[in-house]
Amino acid sequence: QVQLVESGGGLVQPGRSLRLSCAASGVKPIVYLMAWFRQAPGKERKDREGLSRISSLDDSTRYADSVKGRFTISRDNDKNTVYLNMNNLKPEDTGIYYCAFRYGDAWESLSPVAYPDWGQGTQVTVSS
Repeated sequence: QVQLVESGGGLVQPGRSLRLSCAASGVKPIVYLMAWFRQAPGKERKDREGLSRISSLDDSTRYADSVKGRFTISRDNDKNTVYLNMNNLKPEDTGIYYCAFRYGDAWESLSPVAYPDWGQGTQVTVSS
């Protein structure tokens, strides 16, 4: 099982930026996907919104429409770490942000059911 540790959350004003990190350990040297999900206040685990994912095969990325153009996912292969740069944050971006991991590819790569391994989450609050 892969262990994931997120960091970088906090309280930020609307329009500002924040960078999240997710460090993975216990990763085997095979293709994997890492993704970021958001659980909005009052929502259940099954309703986590897939925001972005990146593939270790070719660094291909995918984004949800809600964050396209504002959020950027990237990774450091040597550190097995994935980042989420979030710009122009809005109050509706508030939530707990989770990092997720799976080996291989997935047809629905922004669906929470595609990922067996999850981090503990980091809180992001966007408020003035």
